[in-house]
Amino acid sequence: MERTSGLRDRFQRVTSFTVRNEKTPQGPEAAQMSTDASIDMGWGRIIFGHTFRSQKDLCAAMDRERAGKRDITFYLRDPHVLLSMGPERFFLDPSHTYRLWMHEYQPRNIRPGAFTIRRLHSRSDAEGVNRLYATRQMVRCDPDFLLTHTASRQRTHLVAESLVDGKIVGTVTGVDHVEVFADPEQGASLWCLAVDPQTNAPGVGEALVRHLTDHYLTRGRSYIDLSVMHTNTEAIALYEKIGFQRVPVFCVKRKNSINEPLYTGTSPVEALNPYAGIIVKEALRRGIGVKVVDAAHGYFDLTFGGRRVACRESLTDQTSAVAMSRCDDKRVTHRILAAKGLNVPRQYPAKDPDENRKTLKALGRVVVKPARGEQGTGISVDLQTVEDLEKGVRRARRFCPDVILEEFVAGEDLRLIVIDYQMVAAAVRRPPVLVGTGRHTLRTLIKKYNRRRAAATGGEGRLPMDAETKRCLALAGYQLDDVPAAETKIPARKTANLHTGGTISDVTEAIHPELAKVAVSAARALDIPVTGLDFMVPDLARPDYWIIEANERPGLANHEPQPTAERFIDFLFPQTTGSRSNRRQN
Repeated sequence: MERTSGLRDRFQRVTSFTVRNEKTPQGPEAAQMSTDASIDMGWGRIIFGHTFRSQKDLCAAMDRERAGKRDITFYLRDPHVLLSMGPERFFLDPSHTYRLWMHEYQPRNIRPGAFTIRRLHSRSDAEGVNRLYATRQMVRCDPDFLLTHTASRQRTHLVAESLVDGKIVGTVTGVDHVEVFADPEQGASLWCLAVDPQTNAPGVGEALVRHLTDHYLTRGRSYIDLSVMHTNTEAIALYEKIGFQRVPVFCVKRKNSINEPLYTGTSPVEALNPYAGIIVKEALRRGIGVKVVDAAHGYFDLTFGGRRVACRESLTDQTSAVAMSRCDDKRVTHRILAAKGLNVPRQYPAKDPDENRKTLKALGRVVVKPARGEQGTGISVDLQTVEDLEKGVRRARRFCPDVILEEFVAGEDLRLIVIDYQMVAAAVRRPPVLVGTGRHTLRTLIKKYNRRRAAATGGEGRLPMDAETKRCLALAGYQLDDVPAAETKIPARKTANLHTGGTISDVTEAIHPELAKVAVSAARALDIPVTGLDFMVPDLARPDYWIIEANERPGLANHEPQPTAERFIDFLFPQTTGSRSNRRQN
């Protein structure tokens, strides 16, 4: 009985809200409400549809959307009528609206140890926010706009700053409806929640949402609304955990190049993985024809001016079969690079246990890897005992009969992207690290970590709960069902490969110039025009290095904000460089 009554009350609140916003506001309070209200957010405007006295005026306001921006028209009365007035220009956004009623909100005192929440206040903050927007394919803002409006009572820009390196790892923006249009319902809304997909600090998103909620609670606001894409299950789960409830409120957007995937349906292009998709989207921007051959495996053809290039992600028919085979076999890669005088770690073939034991004694610490393979499969790093060595060899032989024992060299795992024999991007890859909460087992932390990594990589990156992960946890003194103390950092893998849960951070501007020259020399030695070279370096700012291997099909989507896709299309179709768009605003 109580449950039924509660549901009825909730329905009445939602219905009351909807009815109020489907007609022109009435009453003495509503008379003070601003009309034709909107607010510029830098990435576009939020247009408050229910403040317009006619659909004609609303249509005219929506038609004033600026190029490269994404306006959102929210709180619509009669959205079906609005769409009928401009079906060629407008579409109903496929997002859900959620509301948090302040009188039902249960505050929670979160004390994050790895980051702090504060207001945006500097250009480096604004640049950090734009970096997060880029990784989430969101429209970016002019840093000057963010800095100019950071002190406004209408907008509240919050950031989460890492206490380890000072990096911005999260952001959220709030809009106070009372300050914008004298809202008689005393509402507010939440926009642009974005969390760094590379951070291993848990709870960044929840801490940002709660901090913003507490802020509006102290201002006496009645509710906070938000709009979230219906497919964003991770964000929806977070909002519902905090107490947000679905409400029947809709928004409409203009049909433009930014919003195109939302109103054209799922195309073969949209079915491509992130590594193929980033290339195809750049090609389409330049008017290059695209034919998806096999979306599941990333095969597509690009055509322009009567010329066709066959691609599998970043591997094309411009890379010869010989060059590909040189990269495919790590032994061949090693011999060619060593012959050119480039630094490579010592390498030996795995043999019988007695010979392997001698190799281990000579090297001290070894890496075991299949001679052929990709995405980090079958690799075991920093093995120091005979028992671990033989386990690693047996594991590697499941993927390839030929196994390599390689000298372990310590340092930063650096991926350098070479396109058309020019170094385009550099990024440090780091192994997955789990951060204890004091409440969850490592098994649960891995599941949570994998949800974040899967969301960040389009499902391409996950930390496997396999023997190698268990070995690394055991080295740190843990088992899967242990509950580590809050803020305890536990290395879960020795390899930094993204497909096994590693993270990646752009360092293009930070590396020593000699490393870029060496990468180009290695690409020329292998005679491969597009490659990802894996280095180990003791210090990014020094010229010392070892080249570990070369990848004939590097993932270009992992190197935001560097223009890897643009440079890739420049290489394939140099005649289209004049039609290259500015660095992505969408």
